[in-house]
Amino acid sequence: MDYNKIRKNCRVIRIAVGLGLIGTAVVTGNAWFYLGVIPLIAGIVNFCPLCLITKKCDIK
Repeated sequence: MDYNKIRKNCRVIRIAVGLGLIGTAVVTGNAWFYLGVIPLIAGIVNFCPLCLITKKCDIK
């Protein structure tokens, strides 16, 4: 299994979800969707906060 490929896909998904949530916030005016900044930053810096909390992501 190619873990590097999985990590790249996960990064792209985080960035897409973050941009989607921020876009929804701009269109609807609902400030809660600005929480999309969290997955956006996590995708950009390639860091998974959930892995830090759960200690279950062993992908090197």
